[in-house]
Amino acid sequence: MRNSFRVAVRKFDPFESAIRKQWECFAGQCASGLTLDLVAMDLHPLYGALLEDNGLQRGDFDVAFINTDWLAIADRQNAVLDLAPYISRNPPDDYPVGWAESLLRLQSVNNRVIGLPYHDGPETLIYRTDLFFDPAEQAAYFNLYGKALCPPTTWAEFRRIACFFQRPGDNLYGTAFAAFPDGHNTVYDFLIQLWTRDGELFDSSGKLALASPQAADALAFYRSMIQDQSETHPGCRDFDSVKAGLAFARGEVAMMVNWFGFAAMAQTIPTSGIRGCIDLAPIPHAEGAFSTSLNVYWLLVIAAGSPHADISYAFLRHCMSPEMDKLLTLEGGVGCRKSTWADPEVNQIIPFYHRLGELHENARELPAIEAWPQIASLIDEMIVLAIETETPIQQILEGAQARAQAI
Repeated sequence: MRNSFRVAVRKFDPFESAIRKQWECFAGQCASGLTLDLVAMDLHPLYGALLEDNGLQRGDFDVAFINTDWLAIADRQNAVLDLAPYISRNPPDDYPVGWAESLLRLQSVNNRVIGLPYHDGPETLIYRTDLFFDPAEQAAYFNLYGKALCPPTTWAEFRRIACFFQRPGDNLYGTAFAAFPDGHNTVYDFLIQLWTRDGELFDSSGKLALASPQAADALAFYRSMIQDQSETHPGCRDFDSVKAGLAFARGEVAMMVNWFGFAAMAQTIPTSGIRGCIDLAPIPHAEGAFSTSLNVYWLLVIAAGSPHADISYAFLRHCMSPEMDKLLTLEGGVGCRKSTWADPEVNQIIPFYHRLGELHENARELPAIEAWPQIASLIDEMIVLAIETETPIQQILEGAQARAQAI
């Protein structure tokens, strides 16, 4: 049996620093005799190591970060331990009432619990208050459009404001999208565009419905925004959500739809150029439709093959404590406990933190189905074709719908 405690982490500085500090605190309380071996990986290598190369079943790791997108396949593979017996004997503090119900639902499968929530933050509109509420900017906008400058409620307003703030000579751009094709970022963007047009990904019989009028409107809007250099950051096609968030924190972007965590990050990281100038608003929507958000979160799971299962649960329980959840938040992640959302110190540093509960009330989740990675890949290919070619939108959607029959 190895004498290291191996944790597979999504590569992201706040995650890595938080896990190290949480382990140091844990090791001081629990004389396990193990040393931490933290393995940080980008999204695709992490998925491959855990679920394609059977690293969880083989015991390559003890604890791992799992995205909620991956839960169904992890469950089918029996790749992670059921935590319900551990929880029944020794639950985390205030479990389950210490968390929003939306953070406990996806990992609860047939009376089993296959992970505990670690990092969250639904998507939201994030904008710079120093720009939006500057008197000179407000006067200039009113002179141009005859309307008050305020956070947009519709996609038409979003586009108009993005164009207004597009100033390449000042290294300022109206907006940014995470359009890097990784099976996640563009897929999330498409779903938000679809849902905020009152569209649905599946029809009433549960079949994919990619060729709907709402899907056509969503894809056409996304294509035009990415291709139009008068509205968006020129780096969008290479941006994942992290790179888009960092561009915003550097002061290069006036507003964006991205995960809550990147608003918090821009408020806290030392390199941020816009501390104290950040606020949130509901995601825009089409005329006559409604705003909605997307909730995808990271869990800690115990590998089915871990030789240190009991210590792994003790560590998970430790990470779920109010103190460690707050530590993650202050490191730049997004804690999942209600106590962190309401914490006075956290809200002094990040004044909009208490609004996480409000965001969850209007957030939707991805379907917890085993075929989701294939569906996401199909949508990703569809979006790449849209933004890199001039192929008619309806032709792209019908082609994707035809390929969907094989899933």
